[in-house]
Amino acid sequence: MATTDKASTRDRLLDAAADLVYREGVSVGIEALCRSAGVSKRSMYQLFESKDDVLAASLERRIPLYEKELAPDPEGAGTPRERILGIFERMEAASVRPEYRGCPFLAALVELKDPGHPASVVAGGAKGRMKEVFRAQAELGGARDPELLARQLMLVFDGASARAGAGIETLEGLTTTTVTALLDAGGVK
Repeated sequence: MATTDKASTRDRLLDAAADLVYREGVSVGIEALCRSAGVSKRSMYQLFESKDDVLAASLERRIPLYEKELAPDPEGAGTPRERILGIFERMEAASVRPEYRGCPFLAALVELKDPGHPASVVAGGAKGRMKEVFRAQAELGGARDPELLARQLMLVFDGASARAGAGIETLEGLTTTTVTALLDAGGVK
């Protein structure tokens, strides 16, 4: 029974951290985090050594959903070009939701500014995997320089995510048009 209680407490902490950090940033306090999760600080410290570890675990837990929402199915229908464009189409659709705040992994990296922070390590890994998805699709599509194109696509993705997340840009048609030009220039079919 205690295991179930701990798992429930852990899940509540991670859910609260994911929600609060996405809305308010990594500077959210332990008091607010525990209050939102409905757990005591003592319970939090029984499960995690620090708030940094809670942040890292909450980001780690978000990765599968994030990748499912954005990443193409490697065995899915469509050409590599269509799969890449599909990522940006899904991003454009997500960006119009009122709760959209951009890429949670990019936000953590920018706010923390410490590549050694546990949450930065998780976020950096997630961004690296996304770049690898772009590189692999670019290579499958016949890009002249798949690595360069993957870096360019990450630049568009992260820049668009940051601008839309900050509410200073709407993405409808903007990222797909930009990415189409990059794919054309890179020779992706």
